[in-house]
Amino acid sequence: MTQDERPRATTIFDVARLAGVSHQTVSRVLNDLPNVRPATRQRVENAIRQLRYVPSPAARAMVTRRSRTLGLITTGTTDFGPSSTALHFNEAARDARYAVITAALLEADTAHVQSAAELLVRQNVEAIVLIVQQRQAVEGIAGVNLGVPVVAVSSEDRGSPHRVTLDQYGGARAAVNHLAGLGHRDIRIIAGPRESMDAAERTRGWFGGLAAHGLVSREPMIGDWTPASGYAHGAQLAEEGRATAVFVANDQMALGLIRAYNHAGLTVPEHLSVVGFDDIPEAAYFSPPLTTVRQDFTVLGRTAMQAVIHAIGENSDREAPPFEQQSQLFGVTLVARESTRALRD
Repeated sequence: MTQDERPRATTIFDVARLAGVSHQTVSRVLNDLPNVRPATRQRVENAIRQLRYVPSPAARAMVTRRSRTLGLITTGTTDFGPSSTALHFNEAARDARYAVITAALLEADTAHVQSAAELLVRQNVEAIVLIVQQRQAVEGIAGVNLGVPVVAVSSEDRGSPHRVTLDQYGGARAAVNHLAGLGHRDIRIIAGPRESMDAAERTRGWFGGLAAHGLVSREPMIGDWTPASGYAHGAQLAEEGRATAVFVANDQMALGLIRAYNHAGLTVPEHLSVVGFDDIPEAAYFSPPLTTVRQDFTVLGRTAMQAVIHAIGENSDREAPPFEQQSQLFGVTLVARESTRALRD
């Protein structure tokens, strides 16, 4: 069969001719718009069934200005927290019958983030979601009018009108409360990178927890989320030999810290109690199993999708569904395991 002999695909004009109406009327029926008489609507629907017409998603988007497509921007490494949040956001979007176009960036500077956002807008997305840790990534978009809502999954308020987050500050306070409750008075911190909003909130929670218990804070030790940086700071703590407990801003750095103590001939928790953050799947299988702060990334990803649906409704003629940004109160729990113990005199 030649190209000219192949059956021609049914078009909206074929439906219009069979139903005896204009193609604009067919379009209104397809998109469930008002001001179509019931008898006319029935004729069009009968013609659609008879011709087995399948409307083009692109054509429908042009009429309704709804592509049912979302943009997602992620930055940095594939750390457990951001990647898990993105996974559950994608699942929530799929459940709501939205497609997601993802732009994963190694560089989180303003120029790269703005360029990715503009590219997504050209793909006719209805909203953009940022799952980021770097301040400049949020700030780079907050002041730009993209014409679509932006939802930021970020620990700090950096100008985005739609923001969801977990309680990083409260999780750090819980870690300090746990260690102080075990009798520890010298509680150090291995913090995350300075440009990370999550790291800043966890450090702020550590300071707040120490102050609440009347404990003296020392200069934070700054890591980069990797086990190697945890190992380097762990070797320093082991050499000093003064601290009895440490709050580590993520589980990977806690793993490096424990390894450093083992290499120094010391053990956790006999010589040092350790609390991590995130509760990665491997945390329960560390040696010893790690006490850590568990974040509910399922809740975070799905709450981000709720915020998107609310923002899309708020940005259109449709009534925005109710949404309260309570996510920062959700999903943070201390999980006590064997890497902490009560301090003995």
